Amino acid sequence: MKIVYFGTPEFAVPSLTRLIDSPHHVVAVVSQPDRPRGRGHRTQVTPTKAVAQARGIPVLQPERVKDPQFLAQLSSYEPDLGVVAAYGRILPDALLAVPRLGMINVHGSILPAYRGAAPVHRAVIAGDSETGVTIMRVISELDAGPTFATRRRAIGPDETSADVERALADLGADVLVEVVDSIAAGRAEETPQDDSRATFAPKLAKTEGRIDWSQPASVIHNLVRGLHPWPLASARLGASRLVVRKTDLKKVAGSVSLGAAAPGTIVSATPDGLDILCGDGNLIRITEIQPEGKRAMAVRDFLAGHSISPGARLEVP
Repeated sequence: MKIVYFGTPEFAVPSLTRLIDSPHHVVAVVSQPDRPRGRGHRTQVTPTKAVAQARGIPVLQPERVKDPQFLAQLSSYEPDLGVVAAYGRILPDALLAVPRLGMINVHGSILPAYRGAAPVHRAVIAGDSETGVTIMRVISELDAGPTFATRRRAIGPDETSADVERALADLGADVLVEVVDSIAAGRAEETPQDDSRATFAPKLAKTEGRIDWSQPASVIHNLVRGLHPWPLASARLGASRLVVRKTDLKKVAGSVSLGAAAPGTIVSATPDGLDILCGDGNLIRITEIQPEGKRAMAVRDFLAGHSISPGARLEVP
């Protein structure tokens, strides 16, 4: 089949690569426009665009997917199928109608759970022990189309969203090719979703990274790993904002009585980490930290330049 592929970030690369290497023909890749990124604000080519250019595939980067000129250009490829993986925009009905067989999507959850923009992050933040990928038909309602296939995967207790997303990108690529093959052979089966069981995964906001130390240690640990690599969790020590990049629950045993100490109190500060009292009386250990405006570092390196004594307190930034 002739396929038009919609995807932008790293998550979309494995599925694109697998399709290019399959018997099917990727006739065009549609990516969001290149944007300035990083401290230098240099314009960077999107990951899918880089792959397409290296493989000699045309790349389209419309500012507006409703643009008539873009729709006409896409139609000129006469695609049989459209494939979407983390493209980053809602696709209008006029676009969904371009491919002869419609469009399908690689979604990073076990639908109907976590419909929306941040399914992997929301699952990790919630402390879920399992997630997966679903290949579904794209319809006008958000992530509500019938499904073709689902593949499950465990979430490790210390895995970050970045870890899980990388694994799901590879898993999704495998399932996608199987589904595309079945569509081409005319044997694909679609199963309607149970809308009554739907949950949603809204886009992340920077304000969600403010650590509330009155929460249980496990909730804070899940927040830290769920917001990695963006927008990251943070706390305030005195006048300084600190990004908390990695925490550990396994190395600290037992529970500590709150007594006169408030949640957020630093119980110990050693090269192994900062042990912080949480609202449930348990400790969480910060093992990697990033002072605002500086590089990320192990707590051992942080303490080499900062004097922190037990009894100091981390607060909500």
